Amino acid sequence: MTDSSVLRLEHAAFTHPGGGGVADLELEIAPGEAVALIGPNGAGKSTLLKGILGLVPLTAGSMHVGTSSSDAATTARDGAHARNGMIGFLPQSADLDPDFPISLEQVVMQGRYRRMGLLRWPGRADRGAVRRALETVGLAELAKRRFGELSGGQRQRGLLARALASEPALLLLDEPFNGLDQQNRDALIATLHALKAQGVAVLVSTHDLELAKLVCDAVVLVNGTQLAFGPVDDVLTLGNVQECFEGVEVEIDEHTLVVPGHEGH
Repeated sequence: MTDSSVLRLEHAAFTHPGGGGVADLELEIAPGEAVALIGPNGAGKSTLLKGILGLVPLTAGSMHVGTSSSDAATTARDGAHARNGMIGFLPQSADLDPDFPISLEQVVMQGRYRRMGLLRWPGRADRGAVRRALETVGLAELAKRRFGELSGGQRQRGLLARALASEPALLLLDEPFNGLDQQNRDALIATLHALKAQGVAVLVSTHDLELAKLVCDAVVLVNGTQLAFGPVDDVLTLGNVQECFEGVEVEIDEHTLVVPGHEGH
């Protein structure tokens, strides 16, 4: 573990108040590094992302986000501490009604609200951040277009721009490639490469193992607990994938397979 990491988890567990969660997390993400978070449905991937955001309690171990640290004891006593805008988040499902009369530019400006405060009008720095975010995702020419008129893939990229408008050091993506056509998938892959080059740390939840090979430097496998973490080629072995996805459908090289169990192998 290094002092320069953007995110570091040590023996961490995140548990919902009603039970269920993910445990035994030991991982680190440095600036400009992308890590794929891989596991079957119900494995705890979304729980981990929400835990980093402070939306699910840290119940064991410790978490370090930039210069801010927390552990299970302080979280239980004081509650989740604010992440002060250094984390951007793209949720799995869109939280905007496409029929609402709002432009793409206005949607992306929402990403500046935490920095602006409720009563401040957007300034030059805010408008510049929105413009750069739209350029990063390749949608600058559609800034004035009504959000609901965009294609599904363009709306997804617009929501990513909203997350980028806060100029985060760490970007969390929850299944961002679901339902995208090839054009928008390629655009999103290019965006992630650009963000890495800018020094943004990325943690992306996905079922797509090929995506991990194309974009990510490391992989963390989870299924209720962390099973493996390390460089892509070291972690995405047949044995690790069997352990993580036993009896579950998984996409590899654009083919959907059912990973067999260990019996008979």
